[in-house]
Amino acid sequence: MTANLPMQSIEAVTAGLASVGYIASRQIATAVYLAEKIEKPILVEGPAGVGKTELAKALASWRGLQMIRMQCYEGLDEAKALYEWKYAKQLLYTQILKDKLGEVLGGAQTLSDALGRLHDFGDVFFSKEFVEPRPLLKALEQPEGCVLLVDEIDKSDAEFESLLLEILSDYQVTIPELGTISATVKPLVLLTSNGERDLSDALKRRCLHLHIGFPEQKLEERIVESRVPGAGETLRKQMVGFINQIRALDLKKLPSVSETIDWARVLVLLQASELDHQTVKDTLNVLLKYESDIETALPQVSGFVAKAGREGVFG
Repeated sequence: MTANLPMQSIEAVTAGLASVGYIASRQIATAVYLAEKIEKPILVEGPAGVGKTELAKALASWRGLQMIRMQCYEGLDEAKALYEWKYAKQLLYTQILKDKLGEVLGGAQTLSDALGRLHDFGDVFFSKEFVEPRPLLKALEQPEGCVLLVDEIDKSDAEFESLLLEILSDYQVTIPELGTISATVKPLVLLTSNGERDLSDALKRRCLHLHIGFPEQKLEERIVESRVPGAGETLRKQMVGFINQIRALDLKKLPSVSETIDWARVLVLLQASELDHQTVKDTLNVLLKYESDIETALPQVSGFVAKAGREGVFG
């Protein structure tokens, strides 16, 4: 599907994302479909590693659009997010103007005449030619449209959200020296949040809300099949069943879909066709990122492997 063709249906979104390797739930496909139809950003919330950022990448790939990513962090300001002036180029322009001052003012009969000529050159000094666009402005300027990913908005300061409001409401931004710049083609906007802080009501009102949690077993098996085709059906069922049991433990960080995919790749590399106690113990550090979590899970491994094995055979 090309960028200038509208999304035909929710089913078409599901198939389109699947064509670029993203296995979407019905909820995700519906949100993407509605976002284009009513021209609203999607605020995607959920734990790290469940596919929030990957959704934006897959959407851009499927639609044939450039993806522009703005990674948020504490202290992010207008100069890094929207635009800044090319100061080095302005200084060079100032030096050239200084060297050519005689020619610029040549023929000026009065002081007011001279000031008028200098004023004309001052206007050039703050023209679009001297603007360095940052992600937000770049997204508005794309002639074919784009996918704008505002990643981990919850890591930015609360004040930064106000900078987004005009863009998310009207897909335009005002630069005092240049006026209002509006998007020729409105970007598809996704904002992601890991829930590190509460976002403002004003920001939430401008977005469709989508929560991506840990997928159901069948969907996660399909994700593994898509991303790690070397993993056989039995192995897929057993490892996803094992991970679901691990997620029921009281851990510092539960394994996400990204860890599931990494573990599947490791198991294929080790030529495992099914789970066994020793292989799981040897590779548990791929799933769990904290030593305390590994220590919590180790006593449960044998029972979890046995249960996953039974479900893999009879499930």
